[in-house]
Amino acid sequence: MDGIQRRLKDSIQFRLSLWLSLAILAVALLAGVFAFISGFDEAHEFQDDMLRQVAAMFDQQQLPLPPQGDGPKVAIGDEESRVIVQYLGVQHLGAQYLDDQNGGANIPGTKRLKLPATLPDGMQTIHSGHHRYRVLVKTLASQQRIAVAQETAVRDEIARDSGLRTLMPFLILIPLLLLLVAHLVRKMFRPIARLSAEIDGRNEQELHALAPEPLPVEVRPFVIAINRLLERVAQAMETQRRFVADAAHELRSPLTALSLQAERLAEADMPDTARQRLATLRQGIERGRRLLDQLLALARAQSAPLATNDTVAVMQVYRRVLEDLMPLAEARQIDIGVEGEAGLRVPVTEVDLITIVRNLVDNAIRYTPPGGRISLSMHNDCGGVSLQVEDSGPGIAPEEQARVFDPFYRVLGNEATGSGLGLSIVQTIASRIGARVTLAHADREAQSGLCVTVFFPAPAVKIAV
Repeated sequence: MDGIQRRLKDSIQFRLSLWLSLAILAVALLAGVFAFISGFDEAHEFQDDMLRQVAAMFDQQQLPLPPQGDGPKVAIGDEESRVIVQYLGVQHLGAQYLDDQNGGANIPGTKRLKLPATLPDGMQTIHSGHHRYRVLVKTLASQQRIAVAQETAVRDEIARDSGLRTLMPFLILIPLLLLLVAHLVRKMFRPIARLSAEIDGRNEQELHALAPEPLPVEVRPFVIAINRLLERVAQAMETQRRFVADAAHELRSPLTALSLQAERLAEADMPDTARQRLATLRQGIERGRRLLDQLLALARAQSAPLATNDTVAVMQVYRRVLEDLMPLAEARQIDIGVEGEAGLRVPVTEVDLITIVRNLVDNAIRYTPPGGRISLSMHNDCGGVSLQVEDSGPGIAPEEQARVFDPFYRVLGNEATGSGLGLSIVQTIASRIGARVTLAHADREAQSGLCVTVFFPAPAVKIAV
């Protein structure tokens, strides 16, 4: 009961269907009752007309009148719906009831009614014994009075059957009408459901306006208001991205100048203590420059257009990234290997794929201890292509795997240098192009190492190498 009340309160579709169904049932009930009463009355009127016609036949002597001595009563019809014609005697007779002496003998197999001879002419309902009869009393041209009667039980049964036949179309049409109303209400709300599914399936980069044309007129103002909100959100996000990009670009020049000054300063003679502090300063400048580069990469990833239908070879991107990062890996004595199908291509721009692979490999190099191993692989997956970067580092705990995609978030207890933007950039690009990024332990038994998988749902395309 609580569920129905909640749906009645929260759902316009359910409320509309319920009230329309109740209105249809109420109207159908009233119409059915009226039709039943009308059919019942018409059946009674038809029965009264039949009694009048039988009396008219005797009045016009279209039926032979039996002699009074032979039979005062004639049974017409079968046992259930018989019509009884009975003489009441002429008007000057003073008898109150017909009996065997003044009314004649009974016809075998017929039923004798005890009717007062003083019954007035016309249609009336009387009791005789344990039964009720509809009786028409009429004075013939011969001054004889007859009573044409029929049991009311038979008349009522015929009337009820007639009323039920009139009511039967309503009983058939009401369920069909209720189903039709429920279907029409669902059909009318279907465009709104499709619009909701479309909005829910968008990512944070898809802020284009909604199309109000296929929607009902009553819903279009809400769509227009949502489009205005989306426009304001897009403008705010664009302003934020522009600010980040401009700030990073403006800070790059002074950091570059500081880096050059630090390099020149390193060529000068200075005490060992000063040289150690200078090395620390240069490391800080380098971290700042890397942070600015990643901020610019994040801004580009957030504002870049959607990927086109072009594809790029994965192996070619792996080679370009390793050429740039191999000196950093060699300095830490880290072994990097590549395996998988060399001819795979994925539907993404080359710039986006290079950014994804570069950030993943750079993170793996920074978080893998010296002497470790990093593996890059690619292979066909169910309906797409999977790229994997595995390392032998400490890995990421399952409770922190969702947080590492947030900008500037870094795993606690890790001393490796970084800005916390690498995985955020990868996740931003993946969301924009429709890819999926998942994290897991490279060594599940030892709960160590990190395996980052980027799944591209488009089918794999092979080329000759």
